Amino acid sequence: MKSIRRILYPFGLVYSAVASIRNYFYDTGVYASKSYETAVIAVGNLSVGGTGKTPQIEYLIRFLLEQNLKIATVSRGYKRKSKGMVVANSSHTADDLGDEPFQFYSKFPQVQVVVNANRVEAIDFLQQQTNTFDVILLDDAMQHRKVKAGFYIMLTAYGDFFYDDLVLPAGNLREAKCGAKRADVIVVTKCPSEILETEKEIILDKIKKHAPNVPVYFSKISYDTSIYSANTKESISELGNDFILLAGIAKPLPFFNHLKKDGIESITFADHHNFTPTDIASILQKADGKKIITTEKDYTRLLGKIPGDQLYYLPIQAEFLYDAHLKLNHLIKQYVGF
Repeated sequence: MKSIRRILYPFGLVYSAVASIRNYFYDTGVYASKSYETAVIAVGNLSVGGTGKTPQIEYLIRFLLEQNLKIATVSRGYKRKSKGMVVANSSHTADDLGDEPFQFYSKFPQVQVVVNANRVEAIDFLQQQTNTFDVILLDDAMQHRKVKAGFYIMLTAYGDFFYDDLVLPAGNLREAKCGAKRADVIVVTKCPSEILETEKEIILDKIKKHAPNVPVYFSKISYDTSIYSANTKESISELGNDFILLAGIAKPLPFFNHLKKDGIESITFADHHNFTPTDIASILQKADGKKIITTEKDYTRLLGKIPGDQLYYLPIQAEFLYDAHLKLNHLIKQYVGF
């Protein structure tokens, strides 16, 4: 792997230079960024996938709904089969919206969900609606510079920190590490429940080298105590061995480890995988009538393709450590103005 990175490193320098020039043009006004009076919060990262954007956005949705605010989400709708702008309604599936937007729509029906690669067009559309929105959440929009969000939350995963990575194609960064300075908040996601103070300080010091003035908070993934099908739920503590595990996400190991038992088969697919009839037939053959337990995102893409009484998912949430949610909530309140 190191030898491959050495070979690709010069290409990473070119990629980084192009991305840096692009950012410079936006920063200096050569390229135009559109800002809005409506509160726009962007959640993103510097790396490609696997940082936990979906549970972070759901955390924001829950918090903002508790304040009785009207919310919309705008996503690109990665790997969806539709084109252009789609405004979510009850006739749509994950194929139409993409798995993450469909998950938002399914879990939070009071939130307007829009998918459009052109975020400016999507926000302009939302602002033209009769009932105006208090907050618009942009999914995976750290590098979408045509929109100037009012508040940026940048994520970096514990154990896979942006400061240890390289720019594509040698590594997984979409731009140089200094891009972290554009964030208003950096959240270290997927942490263990406890971090030694010395380790925490090392992490903070390394982040501060690239974003010295940005507050940094730590969060973990909290797993539900039950799994859910279309009509039932079952406590994890009461699970036998009559199930298999399936995941098509960027980093499935924590999900597998949380539910893994001796002799339990786990099936891995690529992130955002579109399940074909051949895939489904293979999955059902391996399951041999057992429960199929998957992630929430995969569940949205498997819904209707696997019998509802056989397909289960395990919900997760972002949970902040060291009372960091209080600090983040305060900053969001200040920005949104409530």
